Amino acid sequence: MTHRVAIIGTGPDPETRDRDGYAMAYRHAAGYQRLDSCSLVACADIVPENARAFADHHDLTEVYEDHETMLEAVEPDIVSVCVPPAVHADLVVDSAETASVDAVHCEKPMATTWGDCQRMVSTCDAEDVQLTIDHQRRLAEPVQRAKKLLKDGEIGELERLEWSEVNLFDAGSHLFDLCDYFVDGARAEWVLAGIDCSHENRWFGALNETRAIARWRYADGTIGFASTAEDGDTVVDAYLRIVGEDGVIEIHPDDGPPLRIRTDGGWNEIDTDESVYGPKPGIVHLGLEKVTERIPFVPSPSRPPNHYEQAIEHLVSSLDAGREPVFSGRRAVRGTELIFASWESARQRGRVHLPLSVEGNPLEEMYESGQLGGMDEWAETPLAE
Repeated sequence: MTHRVAIIGTGPDPETRDRDGYAMAYRHAAGYQRLDSCSLVACADIVPENARAFADHHDLTEVYEDHETMLEAVEPDIVSVCVPPAVHADLVVDSAETASVDAVHCEKPMATTWGDCQRMVSTCDAEDVQLTIDHQRRLAEPVQRAKKLLKDGEIGELERLEWSEVNLFDAGSHLFDLCDYFVDGARAEWVLAGIDCSHENRWFGALNETRAIARWRYADGTIGFASTAEDGDTVVDAYLRIVGEDGVIEIHPDDGPPLRIRTDGGWNEIDTDESVYGPKPGIVHLGLEKVTERIPFVPSPSRPPNHYEQAIEHLVSSLDAGREPVFSGRRAVRGTELIFASWESARQRGRVHLPLSVEGNPLEEMYESGQLGGMDEWAETPLAE
């Protein structure tokens, strides 16, 4: 069976990547095109020149400005949603309610309101459509190895999860999701957080805080702790730290060994073929690439699939097998709730118990009401004598 694939939101030039867009459609497309079971058939973007450039790049004839027209005309089986998070929910729902669609793969973060996040999941469940959110870091080798070490009892019973990033929402959504993975989906009970939003800090149109500290607890007793700062100056000196009763596992980005464990004594570094951000080409692979570049008609060695491509392969194989993907919408929404709960805790100035009762976006609501954003002026106010 060949799955017909359509992409909503092509984005601009894939070589231009900043806080306005990372051209994720091009990464999704590469994942589908490497699979014999998928055929990329159409794209839609409200900016016609972006859609045409994407279509030319991928040899597509079906190009649309309106996604609803595209869904009706080409009847895709799988839809990738690669637009800014503020419009994720409507496009996911429209896709799920299209009769031909069996699966929707949406970029992270899920949506900019808690109500929309829940609507995405409930609609896909009602329509029997597989929803996945692109939390592809669950598939990273350091994460998989760390999970096995924990499961094998190498650090004893899990006690605490700590992480650092630049914000809770855009970048931090990956970490909240990984915490959910390490606690096997245990229910979060409460969140206590404080935030600073000293200026309008938008990523892909969505507001993020500039600094935060959050603490939460799962029903199994595991404590979570996060520290974020736009300038990277956080109080947690690891990307993700997994603390057990008998030891510690740390996952780090590209600067150094991506995984290490300490049980009794010093650290034991574990090298892997990947970092948490993606595969690392080996010395042999890089050497072969240089050699084949100089020899006519000799193809370059195939590179390992990156995490985005691995994610596409996983969601397609899950769809074919009828099993829940590791980054399903049902799983993604659990970690996402902690983001909105952290902001709501800051608004209430106290602990928030879950499930979360608000429907909107506490950070946006605080910012628009003037409850945030005054830190720059405050810093210029002389202290009272």
